[in-house]
Amino acid sequence: MADKILIVGASGLIGGLLTRKLVEQGADKNLHLLLRRPYREDVGKAKVHVQLQENWPKTIAKIKPDIVISCLGSTMKKSGTKEDFAAVDRDLVGAVAKAAKASGTKHFISISSVMADSSASSFYLKTKGEAEDLLRAQKFDRLDIIRPGLLRGERTNENRLAESLAIAASPIMDLLLQGKFRRYRSILASDVADAILALMGESVRGEFVHENDAVWAMV
Repeated sequence: MADKILIVGASGLIGGLLTRKLVEQGADKNLHLLLRRPYREDVGKAKVHVQLQENWPKTIAKIKPDIVISCLGSTMKKSGTKEDFAAVDRDLVGAVAKAAKASGTKHFISISSVMADSSASSFYLKTKGEAEDLLRAQKFDRLDIIRPGLLRGERTNENRLAESLAIAASPIMDLLLQGKFRRYRSILASDVADAILALMGESVRGEFVHENDAVWAMV
């Protein structure tokens, strides 16, 4: 595992799970968390950096992480406007990637979305795809993009009614999604976090996109 690990978006569902797993594994000594708001969970010996997002590039330059993991993500409802949504899910992801590359980061792992595509008609999927394009433009030694389906897990800091209803229906819907449609199945956030842990140990150069089946194969 790399000497320095940086997680951005540790306050979210996947980021929080990943942080706890790293602390439990004793990898917290070399772990850094970069957040916009104070983090209230136990992070062991990890270093927590709470900064305004415009100061993130300078902080990343000081940390010089070997691996950066972006778990950044919001919702249209939470963001309020398309502009605010894109500011986080595209622009901030891109700024983190650019700063990471400049600081010498070799390996970047990012959570995206199934069907992300910069040419999509859906604003959400288009924005996610544009963020992926910004990541690819940095030409990291290794880039892993994870495109999970509907995430299942306990969120403690926000209420997503539509998502909760979809999760409740997922056991039946998942059975109907076969073959190439398996990518749209729901998936445990803990499985995605475990897949990230597995990917952190990979050193083969290149760009890799991992959908549900690839994630399940790693856990």
